[in-house]
Amino acid sequence: MLCETYANTLDSGDLFRDWLVETVNDVKGNRIRNKYCKVNVYNIGPASHKVCRFEFDGEEYSVVSKFYAEPTGWKTNYDPVKSLKREFKTLQMLDKIISIPKPIAANEDFNCALVTEFVQGEPLYAFMRSEHGLYDRLISVADLLRKLHDRTRSNEYAKKEEFANFHKILDQLHLDGPSRLMYNELLGNWWHNSVSDEKTGCRIHNDANPVNYVFDNSKIYALDFEGSWEHANRVHDLGVVTAELKHYFALHKGDATRAEPYIGHFLWHYCRGDLEEFRRITRALPFFMAMGLLRIARLHIDNDHGMYINQEAIACLRSLRV
Repeated sequence: MLCETYANTLDSGDLFRDWLVETVNDVKGNRIRNKYCKVNVYNIGPASHKVCRFEFDGEEYSVVSKFYAEPTGWKTNYDPVKSLKREFKTLQMLDKIISIPKPIAANEDFNCALVTEFVQGEPLYAFMRSEHGLYDRLISVADLLRKLHDRTRSNEYAKKEEFANFHKILDQLHLDGPSRLMYNELLGNWWHNSVSDEKTGCRIHNDANPVNYVFDNSKIYALDFEGSWEHANRVHDLGVVTAELKHYFALHKGDATRAEPYIGHFLWHYCRGDLEEFRRITRALPFFMAMGLLRIARLHIDNDHGMYINQEAIACLRSLRV
């Protein structure tokens, strides 16, 4: 779960604060009435880069800025300016398709700051914890992803990139030789099978974990499209969501099988009641669910739980009938 901690307060005269006020007012039509208000700063984490919420004191309005030139995660070998421009362009496009925090500005001069509106709400994780209203929230996630995938469809499906991504995750796990050879063989079986093939590709979220879906009352917002892909397999996002559900119920509720009704419900609504589509998606799902589980395994978790995740991922990949 993400958490906020107070960092400091910026006064009029601070270059970044003054630029924020001017930019928000340009984009949002003088939303900040008191141009000399203090701006309270809160750090948000954990995150792959420095991320802060900037609260305009007395204005009941906040923005969030991600600073691409200040990485805090494992990924440091990248071009921050290129990444900044790519995500800002992506957000401007997605703002016309699905509900996301409105993109405000991108500025290379302030540590490659990407500024969006702040959305106050409850993440999907909160509903997974209580299970109150979880079925309805999963319908909203399914509808959002369906809209994203359908309205960004392309004639190309980049299958090589999907498999290269899976191998990259395995590289990050630093497996022993025999384990890596086993995974390579399992992935080879999937590569030579048409189950995970798609006639068309689409843009995917690619970070479809529960912290990136926030609910403001009944309205859902999707966050963080830094790693969004084009020409991908739509089942990729579905596999990450279902892996997160299964992992959460296994770790926090002691029974992974309790996630299964929610997973079926989520997938059925994504397919909009089309039984044949449901069958096609569920045949391909184990590949992407295994990938989602191994994404989770990259976190610093204890050996017993890491072993459980590994066993579940292997079981998913072995479910393919060759």
